[in-house]
Amino acid sequence: MPAYTDPHFLSSALIVIDMQNDFVLPGASACVAGTSEVVPAVARLVEAYRQRGLPVIHVIRLYTPDGVNADLCRRSRIEAGGGIVEPGTDGAEIVANLKPAPELRLDAGALLAGHAQAVGEHEFIFYKPRWGAFYGTALEVFLREHGVDTLVFAGCNFPNCPRTSIYEASERDFRVVLARDAVSGLYDKGEQELEAIGVRLCSTAELMAAIRR
Repeated sequence: MPAYTDPHFLSSALIVIDMQNDFVLPGASACVAGTSEVVPAVARLVEAYRQRGLPVIHVIRLYTPDGVNADLCRRSRIEAGGGIVEPGTDGAEIVANLKPAPELRLDAGALLAGHAQAVGEHEFIFYKPRWGAFYGTALEVFLREHGVDTLVFAGCNFPNCPRTSIYEASERDFRVVLARDAVSGLYDKGEQELEAIGVRLCSTAELMAAIRR
């Protein structure tokens, strides 16, 4: 199996999932426990990819105030005025530690229309309408066009969006790595299940060393 699943770090992309203020900052409207604690590790990994000139892709959520593009389990809350990652709000923005520039703002109109937002020479933002990074997005086409065959995942929150995105990536025959200390909500059984489908689990330090070699 390693011949088919071992990561190719020099043809890899870093996929950062849902690291937005509403999900990350303590006291925010939809803060996910444990996510603020992984921000430093995610930031180190993002910076290592930037320095190496490898793709960094932030995959984010945006919920319009009417709730029509929200998951069914969240739609009632949003319809009732419980805004989460609402376009144009600070809560929807990527956390400051991960931005390539302090003044960066999401181009919500373009993202909701399905366009990637370029925020650097090798850094992009994609909007996903559901849990998985590949669902209803142009991410796979983008990755193939850029010669990417290995995906390194980090972000928020393993049981939901990272796990779904990892399985989608595996279904598309990408080599998959999870930065185990740069994702919130990871648990032992989840690690075992990922290893069973050929996902490599690494620490941020191990990943940084691998892409710098």
